[in-house]
Amino acid sequence: MADAESALENEINPVDFIQLQEYIEYSRITAKEAMKEFHAGGKLVHHRFGDHTDAAGFALFLSSYLEVEDFPADLCRRLFGYFQRCEQSCVDPRLHTKDGGVSLKAVSCYFSILEDGNPRDKLEYTFKLYDKDDNGLLDGKEVDKIVAQMMKAAEYLGWDVTELKPVLEDMLKAMDVDSSGAVTLEEWINGGLNNIPLLVLLGLKVADKDGQHVWRLKNFNRPTYCFVCQNMMLGLRKQGLSCNFCKYTVHSSCANKNHTPCVRTFVRSKAEIGCSAHDWISADCESNKCQICHKKIKILTGQRCAWCQSMRHTDCVPLGSSHCDCGSLQHHILPPWAICAVDQADCISVSGLGETHLGNITSEGHFLQIFPVMDTNPLLVFVNPKSGGKQGKRVLRKFQYLLNPRQVYNLDNGGPNPGLQFFQNLQAFRVLVCGGDGTVGWVLDAIDKANMAIRPPVAILPLGTGNDLARCLNWGGGYEGTDLTEILKQIEESRSIQMDRWSLRVAPVDDADEGDPVPNDIINNYFSIGVDASIAHQFHVMREKHPQKFNSRARNKLWYFQLATSETISASCRNLKDCLSIECCGVPVDLSRLSLEGVAVLNIPSMHGGSNLWGETKSAEKPKTWQEVRVDPEALQTCSQDMSDELLEVVGLESVLEMGQIYTGLKSKAHRLAQAAHITVRTCKTLPMQVDGEPWMQPPCTIHITHKNQANMLTAPAAKSVGCLFK
Repeated sequence: MADAESALENEINPVDFIQLQEYIEYSRITAKEAMKEFHAGGKLVHHRFGDHTDAAGFALFLSSYLEVEDFPADLCRRLFGYFQRCEQSCVDPRLHTKDGGVSLKAVSCYFSILEDGNPRDKLEYTFKLYDKDDNGLLDGKEVDKIVAQMMKAAEYLGWDVTELKPVLEDMLKAMDVDSSGAVTLEEWINGGLNNIPLLVLLGLKVADKDGQHVWRLKNFNRPTYCFVCQNMMLGLRKQGLSCNFCKYTVHSSCANKNHTPCVRTFVRSKAEIGCSAHDWISADCESNKCQICHKKIKILTGQRCAWCQSMRHTDCVPLGSSHCDCGSLQHHILPPWAICAVDQADCISVSGLGETHLGNITSEGHFLQIFPVMDTNPLLVFVNPKSGGKQGKRVLRKFQYLLNPRQVYNLDNGGPNPGLQFFQNLQAFRVLVCGGDGTVGWVLDAIDKANMAIRPPVAILPLGTGNDLARCLNWGGGYEGTDLTEILKQIEESRSIQMDRWSLRVAPVDDADEGDPVPNDIINNYFSIGVDASIAHQFHVMREKHPQKFNSRARNKLWYFQLATSETISASCRNLKDCLSIECCGVPVDLSRLSLEGVAVLNIPSMHGGSNLWGETKSAEKPKTWQEVRVDPEALQTCSQDMSDELLEVVGLESVLEMGQIYTGLKSKAHRLAQAAHITVRTCKTLPMQVDGEPWMQPPCTIHITHKNQANMLTAPAAKSVGCLFK
């Protein structure tokens, strides 16, 4: 008995499976990329023996791939044992490890499938986890073990398992289609693909079909009813499944039963284009008044239009007009009657955006194309789900509910190109980027490369930690959970401005010097060398090693404060003027009169999460005249900063203390050094640098900064920066 329990402890189980998915979700590299470390010149090549690796190499691979140093040792051990047991052939005789090693191919394949999230492949892997005797069948004992392990996984996720157990038992019983007493692999896959609780539990997603609900587990904090059985959600935390798109709610036990379809997102015939119509779905309309009879709607007796949000009694739905104007969000919504499924020959294609994305193809293989709606500016929403901790995921779900899911894109699924490709034939639309400054830069780069005839204006919902660009455009320093309809109203009232973008070219003095790769060749916000870049680099290195310690805006600020304090003591960038020289349009900048630890090149009036290093400038009596370069200290005092004037500002920082004084308002500005249209910096030693918050260590080099182009940005009304924390 003790031996059996010990063996069970060393088995990989569904909880491990789910934990791995959570780690992988926040990893920024793929298994294929991490495997390169086992090739010639890689850090793990000494742990490779033929096509296998040993336990130490496997642990180092997990640490590198998942970007976490303290990966659970017991889970690592169980995974290693699992891959050993999965070996299909004899161990390579050239393998000289004591523990037998594991196949690199099997490891790469396994993690790649977890990344891709293919339902059929994932179900096949889980089948193999349970089929302990490898006979291709799940017998009665193995099925019982599945129920027990699934219950354990559900508890890990916080499910109310009292309701789930009979659902799982009935599910597994139904999978045995031929009543043979055992479940084959094909029966397991087919049954799993049609079982909603299992798909949600294992984090599996099926192919998108119009009218198909997209489920997630949800805890309800007020009385909520199941729309299938019409009974209240019961349990310790009133748990159930809720659709991300329409908020249709069901018990786990009712999820596989017949229920109403989800909202339609497009029309299938060109004759339906422009024919606006309500899309009624069952909804919690309690205490709201019916649009037709004006009486209060009782529990489970109402329906809501997915687009205009109007509510009617179920019996009153056919009595009113079927015309839908999309309500208060009509200028932002891309309604289904503006999207039509067309044949490939009829689909407009624009070069520069790559192949048509699968998300823009129907389950029947037709292409989706947008047909413009008069007097509207549909919103194309990009969400980085990894920004702002769990904020990104919540924002993604909320926008999928408020707008047409077809106009809301998860940047983890192919980046910005699929959305830009879908909207390519619209003459008037806006873009909303939900993420940090790095995410905004990513989208702006994609718009550049798309070569669109009309570049759409871009608004920002700040989810990162710095958000300097969002601050400058009045979108605030961080989203604080405000109703997103308020944000959409701000976008409607926003105005368009131009923002300069700059090319950054770094030429090493010696090509043999091995420095870090330059993270970006475009400057949107700022570029700096010295003390602030040193702090940013230390922060970046620590976050790479311990990502779990940097999971909130407040905690990140505490880490920055701690690193800044350490930098104050060490002063690692003192005497910076001895290590570099600066020329602005060929005019040298005099650094001899100052004792600097940092130099910053500014495009916007915000840095370090809200510091205006250039400072405010009193308006001059005469209108400002454009000059290619200004370096005279007295003349610089009357120069104002403008992100659209095709000029950069150069400032000097004396110390970390001075940075803190400017941030808190104890000092008005840093040392103004120059204002110019072209900047050249030469360094003679390895120095920390950063561009838009992305740091790296750079060996001696020459840096050229020149004007690239201008981006069309949206700035929010100054007095209505709702729900955002500025500092």
